[in-house]
Amino acid sequence: MLIPVTFLGLAVLIAPSEGTYSHPQPVNPPFQPHLYHGCYGDVMRMDTPGASCNTDRLIHCGIRGSELFAEMDLALMMKYQTMIKTVGQKQCVDPALIAAIISRETHAGSVLQDGWDHQGLKFGLMQLDKHTHHPTGAWDSQEHLTQAVKILTDTIKTIQRKFPTWSMSQHLKGGLYAYRSGIDALVTPTDVENDYTNDILARCKFYRRHGF
Repeated sequence: MLIPVTFLGLAVLIAPSEGTYSHPQPVNPPFQPHLYHGCYGDVMRMDTPGASCNTDRLIHCGIRGSELFAEMDLALMMKYQTMIKTVGQKQCVDPALIAAIISRETHAGSVLQDGWDHQGLKFGLMQLDKHTHHPTGAWDSQEHLTQAVKILTDTIKTIQRKFPTWSMSQHLKGGLYAYRSGIDALVTPTDVENDYTNDILARCKFYRRHGF
């Protein structure tokens, strides 16, 4: 008697190696927001103390302080969730990281005046300085968000080349800080440990847990 044999294909999911990321390229994997962390490291595995505590900010600081600010922005951030996920996937950047930057920079756009900060110097959800960049698109558009995220990824790659011996976590933190303060602000690994990067990473973890 012949017994029919069914061959099953074996699907293998290949994730980026933690050790190979010098020149990450955008990819298009099946998009799972609760798992996707892009090409620059999984923030959920990175340590952060959250926003720094000082004499001016003793209550809303630390991880809980960062989470409180992220939670305040959550309802308005949901307006941009689909756009953030789309841009994040196309640019191979954690959508939660994009949301965290938007929260830190503009409280999901709530503090902007026609897309500009109160001084009229920075534009858009992720706040591009008009003296450094020429903003494109409407301040809350996918076109403009894509421009800002590309600038962020270019900055991270510059940090990777400038400091090749740094860890993936240091490269990401360095890229975040340089996005805000410029490449020259970074000299040693300790420079990446600051209020801006630590606060953003804590907010990022919050937004990852809330569907970004």
